[in-house]
Amino acid sequence: MHLAESGEMYLETILVLSKRMSCVRSIDICDEMGYSKPSVSRAVNLLKQGGYIEIDRAGYITLTEDGLFVAEKIYERHTFLTSFLQHLGVSEDTASLDACKIEHVISDESFDAMKRYLSENE
Repeated sequence: MHLAESGEMYLETILVLSKRMSCVRSIDICDEMGYSKPSVSRAVNLLKQGGYIEIDRAGYITLTEDGLFVAEKIYERHTFLTSFLQHLGVSEDTASLDACKIEHVISDESFDAMKRYLSENE
């Protein structure tokens, strides 16, 4: 199953929430992302069907191996791109907002080249 940008955002949000709290529920995702319960419920069900998350009987959400791979990839891109843009003089808020847009469309090749360039020129 190919994930759209929104699916990647949900997985990244689940990862971030799981770093802050022991258990993640749909309502936590609603609160974090500012989305309605029906929207989150639909997305969570699609992610479950795609094999990216598991939901236990109590409604707690965990990332599967595939879900964790995608979430960590997107989160790494977000943190790196935010830092990179701030390094260039972009404000923290703008850097984070722009990184959020770029992280979903940048190719692996371009992202890896940026990381290499920065590590070689620091």
